[in-house]
Amino acid sequence: MASGKEIRTQIKSIQNTQKITKAMEMVAASKMRKAQDRMRANRPYSLKLRTVVGHIASANVEYKHPYLTERPEPKRVGYIIVSTDRGLCGGLNTNIFKAAVNSMNEWNEQDIGIDICTIGKKAQSFFRNIGGNIVGSTIDLGDAPELKTLLGAIRIMLDKYDAGEIDRLFIVENEFVNTMTQSPSVTQLLPAVATMESNANYGWDYIYEPDANEVLDHVMERYMESLVYQAVVENVACEMAARMIAMKSASDNAGELIDDLQLVYNKARQAAITQEISEIVGGAAAV
Repeated sequence: MASGKEIRTQIKSIQNTQKITKAMEMVAASKMRKAQDRMRANRPYSLKLRTVVGHIASANVEYKHPYLTERPEPKRVGYIIVSTDRGLCGGLNTNIFKAAVNSMNEWNEQDIGIDICTIGKKAQSFFRNIGGNIVGSTIDLGDAPELKTLLGAIRIMLDKYDAGEIDRLFIVENEFVNTMTQSPSVTQLLPAVATMESNANYGWDYIYEPDANEVLDHVMERYMESLVYQAVVENVACEMAARMIAMKSASDNAGELIDDLQLVYNKARQAAITQEISEIVGGAAAV
Protein backbone atom coordinates (compact mmCIF):
# COMPACT_ATOMS: atom_id res chain seq x y z
CA MET A 1 0.00 0.00 0.00
CA ALA A 2 1.24 3.50 -0.83
CA SER A 3 2.38 5.69 2.02
CA GLY A 4 0.20 8.47 3.38
CA LYS A 5 2.47 11.13 1.87
CA GLU A 6 2.24 9.62 -1.61
CA ILE A 7 -1.55 9.43 -1.39
CA ARG A 8 -1.79 13.05 -0.20
CA THR A 9 0.36 14.11 -3.18
CA GLN A 10 -1.96 12.21 -5.55
CA ILE A 11 -5.05 13.80 -4.01
CA LYS A 12 -3.53 17.29 -4.29
CA SER A 13 -2.61 16.70 -7.93
CA ILE A 14 -6.12 15.50 -8.82
CA GLN A 15 -7.67 18.43 -6.96
CA ASN A 16 -5.59 20.83 -9.03
CA THR A 17 -6.71 19.09 -12.21
CA GLN A 18 -10.31 19.25 -11.04
CA LYS A 19 -10.04 23.02 -10.57
CA ILE A 20 -8.85 23.34 -14.17
CA THR A 21 -11.65 21.17 -15.60
CA LYS A 22 -14.29 23.06 -13.61
CA ALA A 23 -12.94 26.37 -14.89
CA MET A 24 -12.95 25.06 -18.47
CA GLU A 25 -16.52 23.82 -17.99
CA MET A 26 -17.69 27.27 -16.90
CA VAL A 27 -15.83 29.02 -19.74
CA ALA A 28 -17.33 26.60 -22.29
CA ALA A 29 -20.83 27.15 -20.86
CA SER A 30 -20.42 30.92 -21.21
CA LYS A 31 -19.08 30.68 -24.77
CA MET A 32 -21.75 28.15 -25.73
CA ARG A 33 -24.55 30.64 -25.10
CA LYS A 34 -22.87 33.20 -27.35
CA ALA A 35 -22.19 30.59 -30.02
CA GLN A 36 -25.82 29.48 -29.92
CA ASP A 37 -26.98 33.07 -30.38
CA ARG A 38 -24.78 33.43 -33.50
CA MET A 39 -25.99 30.07 -34.82
CA ARG A 40 -29.66 30.95 -34.34
CA ALA A 41 -29.19 34.40 -35.85
CA ASN A 42 -27.71 32.97 -39.05
CA ARG A 43 -29.92 29.86 -39.35
CA PRO A 44 -33.11 31.53 -40.77
CA TYR A 45 -31.14 33.14 -43.62
CA SER A 46 -29.34 29.88 -44.40
CA LEU A 47 -32.53 27.80 -44.34
CA LYS A 48 -34.44 30.28 -46.50
CA LEU A 49 -31.67 30.49 -49.05
CA ARG A 50 -31.51 26.68 -49.17
CA THR A 51 -35.27 26.57 -49.80
CA VAL A 52 -35.03 29.14 -52.60
CA VAL A 53 -32.21 27.24 -54.26
CA GLY A 54 -34.25 24.06 -53.92
CA HIS A 55 -37.14 25.78 -55.69
CA ILE A 56 -34.85 26.98 -58.45
CA ALA A 57 -33.36 23.49 -58.83
CA SER A 58 -36.83 22.04 -59.44
CA ALA A 59 -38.06 24.88 -61.66
CA ASN A 60 -38.00 25.14 -65.42
CA VAL A 61 -35.84 28.23 -65.76
CA GLU A 62 -34.58 29.80 -68.96
CA TYR A 63 -31.00 29.61 -67.69
CA LYS A 64 -29.76 26.47 -65.95
CA HIS A 65 -26.87 27.33 -63.66
CA PRO A 66 -23.94 24.85 -63.73
CA TYR A 67 -24.35 24.32 -59.99
CA LEU A 68 -27.88 23.04 -60.64
CA THR A 69 -26.97 20.75 -63.51
CA GLU A 70 -26.54 17.06 -62.71
CA ARG A 71 -23.33 15.70 -64.16
CA PRO A 72 -22.78 12.18 -65.50
CA GLU A 73 -20.99 9.52 -63.47
CA PRO A 74 -18.44 11.37 -61.31
CA LYS A 75 -14.74 10.79 -61.84
CA ARG A 76 -13.64 12.76 -58.80
CA VAL A 77 -15.42 14.21 -55.76
CA GLY A 78 -14.63 16.84 -53.17
CA TYR A 79 -15.25 17.13 -49.43
CA ILE A 80 -15.25 20.12 -47.11
CA ILE A 81 -14.60 18.83 -43.58
CA VAL A 82 -15.55 21.13 -40.68
CA SER A 83 -13.82 20.40 -37.37
CA THR A 84 -12.50 22.24 -34.32
CA ASP A 85 -9.11 23.84 -33.81
CA ARG A 86 -8.81 22.50 -30.25
CA GLY A 87 -9.43 19.22 -28.52
CA LEU A 88 -10.90 18.38 -25.11
CA CYS A 89 -14.41 18.19 -26.59
CA GLY A 90 -15.24 14.52 -26.21
CA GLY A 91 -15.89 12.52 -29.35
CA LEU A 92 -17.05 15.49 -31.44
CA ASN A 93 -14.21 15.36 -33.96
CA THR A 94 -13.93 11.57 -33.90
CA ASN A 95 -17.58 11.22 -34.91
CA ILE A 96 -17.25 13.68 -37.77
CA PHE A 97 -14.13 11.94 -39.06
CA LYS A 98 -15.86 8.55 -38.95
CA ALA A 99 -18.78 9.92 -40.98
CA ALA A 100 -16.38 11.44 -43.52
CA VAL A 101 -14.26 8.30 -43.87
CA ASN A 102 -17.32 6.06 -44.25
CA SER A 103 -18.64 8.29 -47.02
CA MET A 104 -15.24 8.45 -48.73
CA ASN A 105 -14.86 4.68 -48.63
CA GLU A 106 -17.94 4.35 -50.83
CA TRP A 107 -16.18 6.39 -53.52
CA ASN A 108 -12.87 4.62 -53.00
CA GLU A 109 -14.57 1.30 -53.71
CA GLN A 110 -15.55 2.71 -57.12
CA ASP A 111 -11.97 3.95 -57.76
CA ILE A 112 -13.12 7.57 -57.68
CA GLY A 113 -10.57 10.13 -56.52
CA ILE A 114 -11.20 12.47 -53.59
CA ASP A 115 -10.05 16.03 -52.90
CA ILE A 116 -10.36 17.37 -49.38
CA CYS A 117 -10.64 20.89 -47.98
CA THR A 118 -10.29 21.04 -44.21
CA ILE A 119 -11.61 23.69 -41.84
CA GLY A 120 -10.02 23.44 -38.39
CA LYS A 121 -6.69 22.10 -37.15
CA LYS A 122 -8.06 18.73 -36.08
CA ALA A 123 -9.34 17.87 -39.55
CA GLN A 124 -6.13 19.08 -41.13
CA SER A 125 -4.03 16.92 -38.82
CA PHE A 126 -6.24 13.82 -39.13
CA PHE A 127 -6.51 13.71 -42.93
CA ARG A 128 -2.86 14.60 -43.35
CA ASN A 129 -1.93 11.65 -41.13
CA ILE A 130 -4.09 9.17 -43.07
CA GLY A 131 -2.77 10.41 -46.41
CA GLY A 132 -5.79 12.33 -47.67
CA ASN A 133 -5.37 14.64 -50.67
CA ILE A 134 -5.77 18.02 -48.95
CA VAL A 135 -6.11 20.78 -51.56
CA GLY A 136 -7.20 23.58 -49.23
CA SER A 137 -7.24 24.35 -45.54
CA THR A 138 -8.09 27.09 -43.08
CA ILE A 139 -7.40 27.16 -39.35
CA ASP A 140 -7.56 29.43 -36.30
CA LEU A 141 -11.11 30.64 -36.89
CA GLY A 142 -11.65 31.48 -33.23
CA ASP A 143 -14.87 31.39 -31.23
CA ALA A 144 -16.58 33.97 -33.47
CA PRO A 145 -15.65 32.96 -37.05
CA GLU A 146 -16.12 35.44 -39.87
CA LEU A 147 -17.13 34.61 -43.41
CA LYS A 148 -14.14 36.39 -44.95
CA THR A 149 -11.76 33.87 -43.34
CA LEU A 150 -13.58 31.03 -45.12
CA LEU A 151 -13.83 32.52 -48.60
CA GLY A 152 -10.41 31.27 -49.72
CA ALA A 153 -11.14 27.64 -48.83
CA ILE A 154 -14.62 27.81 -50.38
CA ARG A 155 -13.24 29.38 -53.56
CA ILE A 156 -10.69 26.58 -54.00
CA MET A 157 -13.41 23.91 -54.11
CA LEU A 158 -15.74 25.99 -56.30
CA ASP A 159 -12.94 26.65 -58.79
CA LYS A 160 -12.21 22.93 -58.98
CA TYR A 161 -15.91 22.25 -59.58
CA ASP A 162 -16.12 24.98 -62.23
CA ALA A 163 -13.06 23.55 -63.98
CA GLY A 164 -14.56 20.07 -63.98
CA GLU A 165 -11.85 18.66 -61.71
CA ILE A 166 -14.52 17.42 -59.29
CA ASP A 167 -18.08 16.38 -60.15
CA ARG A 168 -19.61 16.30 -56.66
CA LEU A 169 -19.00 18.45 -53.61
CA PHE A 170 -19.98 17.41 -50.10
CA ILE A 171 -19.75 19.07 -46.71
CA VAL A 172 -19.22 17.07 -43.52
CA GLU A 173 -20.44 18.95 -40.47
CA ASN A 174 -21.82 18.64 -36.95
CA GLU A 175 -25.47 19.58 -36.51
CA PHE A 176 -26.40 21.11 -33.16
CA VAL A 177 -29.43 19.16 -31.89
CA ASN A 178 -29.23 20.19 -28.24
CA THR A 179 -26.62 20.63 -25.54
CA MET A 180 -26.26 16.88 -25.06
CA THR A 181 -26.47 15.84 -28.72
CA GLN A 182 -24.40 16.82 -31.74
CA SER A 183 -25.09 14.83 -34.89
CA PRO A 184 -22.52 14.40 -37.70
CA SER A 185 -23.90 14.64 -41.23
CA VAL A 186 -22.67 14.43 -44.83
CA THR A 187 -24.57 16.76 -47.18
CA GLN A 188 -24.21 17.22 -50.93
CA LEU A 189 -23.55 20.83 -51.83
CA LEU A 190 -23.01 20.52 -55.56
CA PRO A 191 -24.82 19.94 -57.75
CA ALA A 192 -27.58 21.50 -55.65
CA VAL A 193 -30.61 19.27 -55.31
CA ALA A 194 -34.24 20.15 -54.63
CA THR A 195 -35.37 19.38 -51.11
CA MET A 196 -38.47 17.30 -50.42
CA GLU A 197 -40.24 20.42 -49.15
CA SER A 198 -39.47 22.45 -52.25
CA ASN A 199 -40.42 19.60 -54.55
CA ALA A 200 -43.71 18.59 -52.94
CA ASN A 201 -46.70 19.33 -55.17
CA TYR A 202 -45.43 22.73 -56.28
CA GLY A 203 -44.28 24.15 -59.59
CA TRP A 204 -41.84 26.92 -58.78
CA ASP A 205 -40.72 29.64 -61.11
CA TYR A 206 -39.33 33.15 -60.74
CA ILE A 207 -39.14 36.40 -62.65
CA TYR A 208 -35.54 37.56 -62.83
CA GLU A 209 -34.33 41.16 -62.94
CA PRO A 210 -32.05 42.12 -64.63
CA ASP A 211 -31.62 38.58 -66.03
CA ALA A 212 -31.50 34.97 -64.83
CA ASN A 213 -27.77 34.56 -65.48
CA GLU A 214 -26.69 37.43 -63.24
CA VAL A 215 -29.19 36.71 -60.47
CA LEU A 216 -28.49 32.98 -60.32
CA ASP A 217 -24.71 33.48 -60.39
CA HIS A 218 -25.01 35.76 -57.39
CA VAL A 219 -27.53 33.59 -55.52
CA MET A 220 -25.58 30.36 -55.99
CA GLU A 221 -22.37 31.93 -54.76
CA ARG A 222 -24.11 33.31 -51.67
CA TYR A 223 -25.75 29.90 -51.22
CA MET A 224 -22.42 28.09 -51.01
CA GLU A 225 -20.94 30.68 -48.68
CA SER A 226 -23.96 30.63 -46.37
CA LEU A 227 -24.00 26.82 -46.07
CA VAL A 228 -20.32 26.59 -45.21
CA TYR A 229 -20.51 29.53 -42.82
CA GLN A 230 -23.58 28.06 -41.11
CA ALA A 231 -21.75 24.74 -40.74
CA VAL A 232 -18.77 26.50 -39.12
CA VAL A 233 -20.93 28.58 -36.76
CA GLU A 234 -22.94 25.51 -35.81
CA ASN A 235 -19.73 23.57 -35.22
CA VAL A 236 -18.55 26.19 -32.73
CA ALA A 237 -21.78 25.76 -30.76
CA CYS A 238 -21.30 21.98 -30.90
CA GLU A 239 -17.70 22.34 -29.75
CA MET A 240 -18.61 24.44 -26.71
CA ALA A 241 -21.46 22.12 -25.73
CA ALA A 242 -19.28 19.03 -26.13
CA ARG A 243 -16.43 20.61 -24.18
CA MET A 244 -18.76 21.65 -21.36
CA ILE A 245 -20.11 18.10 -21.07
CA ALA A 246 -16.62 16.56 -21.33
CA MET A 247 -15.18 18.85 -18.67
CA LYS A 248 -18.14 18.23 -16.36
CA SER A 249 -17.59 14.50 -16.75
CA ALA A 250 -13.88 14.96 -16.05
CA SER A 251 -14.63 17.00 -12.92
CA ASP A 252 -17.09 14.39 -11.67
CA ASN A 253 -14.60 11.59 -12.31
CA ALA A 254 -11.91 13.53 -10.49
CA GLY A 255 -14.24 13.96 -7.49
CA GLU A 256 -14.92 10.21 -7.41
CA LEU A 257 -11.21 9.45 -7.64
CA ILE A 258 -10.47 11.88 -4.81
CA ASP A 259 -13.10 10.17 -2.62
CA ASP A 260 -11.57 6.76 -3.34
CA LEU A 261 -8.05 8.00 -2.57
CA GLN A 262 -9.27 9.71 0.59
CA LEU A 263 -10.68 6.38 1.75
CA VAL A 264 -7.38 4.64 0.98
CA TYR A 265 -5.51 7.41 2.82
CA ASN A 266 -7.73 7.05 5.89
CA LYS A 267 -7.19 3.29 5.92
CA ALA A 268 -3.42 3.72 5.58
CA ARG A 269 -3.38 6.32 8.35
CA GLN A 270 -5.50 4.08 10.59
CA ALA A 271 -3.17 1.15 9.94
CA ALA A 272 -0.14 3.30 10.79
CA ILE A 273 -1.73 4.49 14.05
CA THR A 274 -2.70 0.95 14.99
CA GLN A 275 0.84 -0.23 14.33
CA GLU A 276 2.29 2.56 16.46
CA ILE A 277 -0.08 1.73 19.36
CA SER A 278 0.85 -1.94 19.07
CA GLU A 279 4.55 -1.05 19.21
CA ILE A 280 3.99 1.15 22.27
CA VAL A 281 1.98 -1.55 24.06
CA GLY A 282 4.55 -4.16 23.12
CA GLY A 283 7.36 -1.99 24.45
CA ALA A 284 5.52 -1.29 27.71
CA ALA A 285 4.83 -5.01 28.22
CA ALA A 286 8.49 -5.80 27.68
CA VAL A 287 9.46 -3.35 30.41
